[in-house]
Formats: sequence, structure tokens, C-alpha cells
Amino acid sequence: MTKGNHMAKFVLAYRGGGGAPDGPPSDEEMAKWMGWFGGLGAAVVDGGNPFARSTTLGGTAPGDGLTGYSVIDAADLDDAVAKAQGCPVLGNGGQVDVYEAIEM
Repeated sequence: MTKGNHMAKFVLAYRGGGGAPDGPPSDEEMAKWMGWFGGLGAAVVDGGNPFARSTTLGGTAPGDGLTGYSVIDAADLDDAVAKAQGCPVLGNGGQVDVYEAIEM
């Protein structure tokens, strides 16, 4: 949770909505990402990366695997969700999970 005016870190975990699997994004896709990151400005802590191959150990969690991540600063969960609204993954039929990272 945030304290006072301090920003918290939020992980945006992407599901689906990617370009070519196991390949680099197209120039058009990169332009969309750079435009979105540019709009977020200093809130972008780590632009992240797309994921390639993966596997899951244990559990029975349903759903598609993650396709990438980013880390942003936001005042609270609502602010992080508002910032995630422009994510290019959403325009490609994907999903964005928003998690607050707890400082330890």
C-alpha cells in the first residue's frame, strides 16, 4: 500500500495480444508500445520484455500463460489501472493483470 504521496510499484502482466509468437514485435507494434510508454513518461520503471517459451510447475490455475510484463509507478491500484488502459495488448484482444508489488 502507498504511504502519503509515495508512489507504489505495479506489475502489469500481459496475457495474449502479442504479435508473432517467439519472435520480435513488428515495427508497427513497437511504435504502439513506444507511444504508450512515452505517454506514461516517468511512471515507467521497467518497460519489461515479452516472454518466449515457458512452462508451469504445480497448481491447476486456468487461463492463458503470460506473454510479457512491465513495471510502473502509480499512486494506487486505480491509478495503475487507468495507466494500463492504453496498453497495446488490449487492442490485440489480450488482457493485462495489474498487481501491486509489496516492498519488503
